[in-house]
Amino acid sequence: MPAPLLVAFDLDDTLAPSKSAIDPRIGELLVALAERVDVAIISGGQLAQFTSQVVDRLPDASADALGRLHLLPTCGTQYYRLTPDGVVTVYARSLTDDQKGRALAAVEGEARRLGLWESETWGDILEDRGSQITFSALGQRAPVDAKSAWDPTGAKKNALRAAVAELVPDLEVRSGGSTSVDITERGIDKAYGMRQLAEQTGIPLDDMLFVGDRLDPDGNDYPVLALGVPCQAVGGWEDTAAFLTELIPTLPLAQR
Repeated sequence: MPAPLLVAFDLDDTLAPSKSAIDPRIGELLVALAERVDVAIISGGQLAQFTSQVVDRLPDASADALGRLHLLPTCGTQYYRLTPDGVVTVYARSLTDDQKGRALAAVEGEARRLGLWESETWGDILEDRGSQITFSALGQRAPVDAKSAWDPTGAKKNALRAAVAELVPDLEVRSGGSTSVDITERGIDKAYGMRQLAEQTGIPLDDMLFVGDRLDPDGNDYPVLALGVPCQAVGGWEDTAAFLTELIPTLPLAQR
């Protein structure tokens, strides 16, 4: 493909281990990339996760580079930009109280019925992220090794997703991270986030590149691939770092 005008990334297991801070090398590479093209991060996580994992860990960057950074929590139902003075809201959309109540009841009920409601967890299992309800089987702060061991094939998440989807057919239910299921309005996934990027930036989808670790048909990055956006598959942040190390020198510096 021609040189991209925007590079978008999944967060967990693409830029950093799940719920962990980015490595300093990734921070340096993201800033170097933003000196050349627009850079976006799209994840099912909320803004606080983006801030603690990425924004607070970035090295010093020029105002121009910061202005080319886009943050899309909860798959693009929220949109933020970075400035030298901090994070600025472009928009933030929320589920109704009725939608939230039905989603919370459905995912907890089905998790208990399927034997997936764990008694030993690290933090909250259920989380209201405004525009998204998230079930995290082992809690939001579970260590990476425990999360990786809980559902290595994805069968547990897929069973829960299917069961919950039958109870809330007006909402979108999808597999999230390694132990999570996310519930949003219908039609909300990372493809939605990419379309929002195109609308907000004016950059066509064909001129974007998406980097993610779950581009398989059951993965939460797959909707971007199905949308037709050029994609780069990675197996972890180390793969992302290696890819960016090769990509960045091929891109010209952006015009100030």
